[in-house]
Amino acid sequence: MKRQVEALIQQWQRQKSDPVCAYVYDLEGIRRHASSLLPGLPRQGKLFYAIKANPDPRLIEALLPVVAGFEVASIGELRRVREVSAEARILFGGPGKKDAELEAALELGVAYLHVESLLELRKIIWIAARRRQPVEVLLRVNLSSGQLPQTAIVMGGRPSPFGMDESHLEEALALLRSPDNRFVLCRGLHFHSLSNNPDAELHAAMIELYVAKAEEWKARGLDIRVLNAGGGFGVTYDGTPGFDWERFTGLLRERGIEDRLGETELFFEPGRFIVANYGCYAAEVVDIKSSHGRHFAVVRGGTHHNRLPASWGHDHPFHVVSSERWPYPFERPSVEGGLVTIAGELCTPKDRLHADASVERLRVGDVVVLEQSGAYCWTISHHDFLGHPHPEFHYLTGGNDDADGQGSDRGQRGAASDHEGSDGCAAVRGAHSAR
Repeated sequence: MKRQVEALIQQWQRQKSDPVCAYVYDLEGIRRHASSLLPGLPRQGKLFYAIKANPDPRLIEALLPVVAGFEVASIGELRRVREVSAEARILFGGPGKKDAELEAALELGVAYLHVESLLELRKIIWIAARRRQPVEVLLRVNLSSGQLPQTAIVMGGRPSPFGMDESHLEEALALLRSPDNRFVLCRGLHFHSLSNNPDAELHAAMIELYVAKAEEWKARGLDIRVLNAGGGFGVTYDGTPGFDWERFTGLLRERGIEDRLGETELFFEPGRFIVANYGCYAAEVVDIKSSHGRHFAVVRGGTHHNRLPASWGHDHPFHVVSSERWPYPFERPSVEGGLVTIAGELCTPKDRLHADASVERLRVGDVVVLEQSGAYCWTISHHDFLGHPHPEFHYLTGGNDDADGQGSDRGQRGAASDHEGSDGCAAVRGAHSAR
């Protein structure tokens, strides 16, 4: 992928005078990575893509023949998937669903609604009865167990707006068994207790806990045809090992999860883990300055295009693509063998992508390529702050030698590129990371 991104940057600089600013997504790499996750799953396992990580229609389209379906968390995401496919299976989750969203879920044929509260369940029963339309649901449970592992983002095991406490399940079952309910069918449980967990052993232990809870509630009369274990498979941005999928699925086999499930389907709905390492954001350096003994490189772009570094408070991995383009008669500013902070074009000191990065050489006109920018980057950003132009989007559609989920940089052969302008910024993974 790195070579293809460099070729795109060079082509841009030959054809345009504007500074480079674009996202690049490796569609074939995404397909291959998602496909590589399937063989290790238990027999009952199904892989869904949580589009909140990146709802780009081209990514949804690329994953359509690979995954079992898509997880959405709003009416907008629901419609986004339906614009790509009228038949794809959809899981609709997220707290605070409005009546219009529940109506749309029934109209657009979601496979399962994740019920986040008793009030939401009452609304679904009421709407389904009014429409006289069957609907299948999974009850999202916020476990009270102290066994849950702690990670960067904990979604359960503590007071939370997500899901219902386990103590509320009996009341939920009473509502489902009420004579007033003739159309809502509970098909199982949904858990999503943590996010971005890099530890395969902790994750396997959590799945074992989910299975035990499903067995417990099945014995109490709950119909559990589906156990949705959510996502939460971690991606790291500091060079440390990320989530080991093979280790995780091997642990599930060792713990007899397949036998314990019987005919219950086991859903996983990762987002970041599928796409993070197959996108990059490229932004050209437009100024280099020294201030009170520190160097700053200002790029065409910033956190209004890629907010992940600011959101997570980390220095984002990047590499530099050198450029010989310099049309001016005066000296070209540069930093050589020193530390430089990569800053954006916004009028705020918080617009920083990487602080005090060690670089061999960085010049105005060179392009900074932020790797691992395929998830939670563009769509979580404040695009229109100060009214700067949006980036472009490019899509690599050829073969990718890199089948590693953490995106080892082994290049790409024979990749073609599609381009959509005026609404995106460039993203790539590379080998020479300034971390």
